[in-house]
Amino acid sequence: MFGKRKKVDTEKIDALARHLAGVSFFAGFSHEQLRHVAQLAEEVEAEPGVVLIDQGRVGQECYVIMDGEVDVYMAGEHVNTVGAGSMVGEMALVEHRPRNATVIASSPLKLVAFDTKAFRQLLSEMPEVNRRVIETLAARLKMNADLAAASADDAPAESDAPAEAEAEGDAEE
Repeated sequence: MFGKRKKVDTEKIDALARHLAGVSFFAGFSHEQLRHVAQLAEEVEAEPGVVLIDQGRVGQECYVIMDGEVDVYMAGEHVNTVGAGSMVGEMALVEHRPRNATVIASSPLKLVAFDTKAFRQLLSEMPEVNRRVIETLAARLKMNADLAAASADDAPAESDAPAEAEAEGDAEE
């Protein structure tokens, strides 16, 4: 797909767990919880410009950004930049729908990836992951609603066009 990928072997689980402790999404997790997360994770590296998530495609995995930043686009419009500690791609896995945004690496990235099975296992076995994903989803849904409202405010109202035409017709008489 992109960049280097490697399943975390048992010798590196403790090292990855220590690194995850510094990632805000996993803040406050115990070492054992972080080891469990590391066992389910796949480390991923990506270079700037790589498309991690493509809007409209079916989601197969989500990512937690450990280092670097990504740009988020909806319908080709830049809507956000997120960095270390953020999770991306989870909405499609939770909702079982196509991706609603495109996510592109804007810097070199270090990520941990969770395929659908690992993601579901995290949600079912770790209530804190479940809670944080729900918080992330709620924030994203609010952002999407705010973007939709802003787009609606920018679009000319359909009811204004006939009224303007009538006013112009009245002025010509």
